[in-house]
Amino acid sequence: MVKKVVDAYATLRACIRSGNLGGQKSRRRVKAESKPIMFRREAAQPFDDRCLTWRLDTQTVSIWTTAGRMKDLRFTCSPDQLTTLRAHRQSESDLLLRDGMWFLVATCDVPEPEVFEPADWIGVDRGINNLATTSDLANYQGRRLQRYRRWHARKRAEFQSTRTKSANRRLKRRAREEARHTTHINHRIAKQIVAVAERTGRGIALEELHGIRDRVRPHRHQRATQSSWPFHQLEQHITYKARRAGVPVLLVDARYTSQMCPRCSHTSRANRPNRDTFSCRRCGLAGPADVVAAVNIRDRARRAWVFVTMPLPTAA
Repeated sequence: MVKKVVDAYATLRACIRSGNLGGQKSRRRVKAESKPIMFRREAAQPFDDRCLTWRLDTQTVSIWTTAGRMKDLRFTCSPDQLTTLRAHRQSESDLLLRDGMWFLVATCDVPEPEVFEPADWIGVDRGINNLATTSDLANYQGRRLQRYRRWHARKRAEFQSTRTKSANRRLKRRAREEARHTTHINHRIAKQIVAVAERTGRGIALEELHGIRDRVRPHRHQRATQSSWPFHQLEQHITYKARRAGVPVLLVDARYTSQMCPRCSHTSRANRPNRDTFSCRRCGLAGPADVVAAVNIRDRARRAWVFVTMPLPTAA
């Protein structure tokens, strides 16, 4: 606990020296310097190998506490997690209490393999109704997630109207449940996409969607849906899983991917008669709009990769 307090005040001093809290008389800096640093009762507690000992063969730990050392405390994890702990665990671990259960968060340093040269690319179009659609015609729908979120929104409105401490506790618990459910869905989608790319020796191409919420102004009844759209989390999951597998990931320009024909390159809003279908006004190519967008993303990745890997001209 002493080390945790020391690290907290060292971080505060570093922020003050670097100017992250403003000038000497700024409101943020005065507030930070005038109040002592407080820790939540259920905040995570860091332990190093002197205070917490792992015994992976018996799946037990020994923890040093203020009341003495507690030995032979059993922990549970999946076989894959146990293998990762044996091979890559580092010195520090965190102990935290969440929803009445104790968790140990171990730091693991997993080496990244070299990124291979892709034979081709898998284009991935991300959306709200379809969370992800690939150029291989794989479709990961988001209707069930939307229904789940609407149900949580109705329950959230009921608890907010109650305005009691019990209702606030249940609101926080439901918010964590909803976030865990969304994270689980994105993990499954990312795992399947990366597995296909690794098996076929291809890279993964994604749209560059950073800042899309600032560029797009949706209708009032669509604001809540777009603000909770987990596209960035899905990108993060795909990126880190691809790095562990050595699969290259490339971000391409997202403009007009769903309005451009991949055959004749004709681009027009009229090519999208409705949300789900694409029909080129020039050559007549038709199909699902998300699949067409994924194919355009794949084609842009092909051209971009050729440009990136092209050798620089040498001076005569």
